[in-house]
Amino acid sequence: MSTLPTLSIGVIASETKAARQALSRLAKLYDFTRIDAEKPEKAKVDVVLALGGDGFMLHTLHEFINSGIPIYGMNCGTVGFLMNTYQEKKLLERIAAARPTMIHPLLMKVLTREDKVIERRAINEVSLMRQTAQAAHIQISIDGIVQMKELVGDGVLVSTPAGSSAYNASLGGPIMPLRTEIVSLTPISPFRPRRWGGAILPDRARVGFQVIDPKKRPVTAVADFVATKNVVSVEVMKDKSQSVTLLFDPGHSLEERILKEQFQS
Repeated sequence: MSTLPTLSIGVIASETKAARQALSRLAKLYDFTRIDAEKPEKAKVDVVLALGGDGFMLHTLHEFINSGIPIYGMNCGTVGFLMNTYQEKKLLERIAAARPTMIHPLLMKVLTREDKVIERRAINEVSLMRQTAQAAHIQISIDGIVQMKELVGDGVLVSTPAGSSAYNASLGGPIMPLRTEIVSLTPISPFRPRRWGGAILPDRARVGFQVIDPKKRPVTAVADFVATKNVVSVEVMKDKSQSVTLLFDPGHSLEERILKEQFQS
C-alpha cells in the first residue's frame, strides 16, 4: 500500500453511489485515518479527503470550520467547482503539492417574529426570500445607514467571492476574484426599484435588512443550506475570526476557476 509518512489523511464520503464506490477503491490503495462521523471536527489528521460533489463539500467546510484541518476534495458529483478532479493515481503526491485557499464565512444574525435571536454562518451566501406568494418588502441599510427604503421582489442575497459563481451568478450578480475583500449584494427578481442591479461592498461592511410587514409578507433567511423562517431583521457581516482552508491542485485553484467563469458564455 502507498503511504506518506509525514501526512495523516482522514477520508469522508457522501452517501452517493459514486462516492461510496470511490471510497472503496481508494481504501484498497492508501492508508487513511478513521474519522468519527459524529464528531468529524475532532479528527486527529493533517488533511481531510472529501469525496462527493459541491453540496457535500459545502457541508464538510461547515463541519471543519475553525478546526485548522485543510480539506482536499475529489469530485464524485456533477459540477465540482469546489473539488479537484477525481483520480486514484498519485493521490498522496497531489495532496502534498496542493495549494491552500483560506475562506472566511459570513456571519448572519437573525431576529424572528417569535423574538428569537439566531446566528448562522455561510461559506457561499446569505439569502432572504419571500415565504409565500406575497412579494417581500425589505429595507436595506449599510453600517446602520438606510440605503434603500424598500426593495420589493422575491428577495435579496449577500455573496462571498467564493460563492459568487453559484446562486449569485445565476441572478446576474458579479463573479468576484477570490482574494478581493468584498461581498456582493444582489436582488432576487426585483420589482421595485425595477432596474436596481445590486451593489459591491467592502467585506467589513455590516449589511442590515429590515422586513417590512413581516406578518403579511413573511421572509425566510438562508445561510448556505440552513433556513430560518419568519425573520424580522437580519444582519450580515464577514466573520474573520473563523476560517477554513481548501486545498487545490496547482493550476486548478478556486481563484483560477473563478477567473475562468467570468469569460464563460
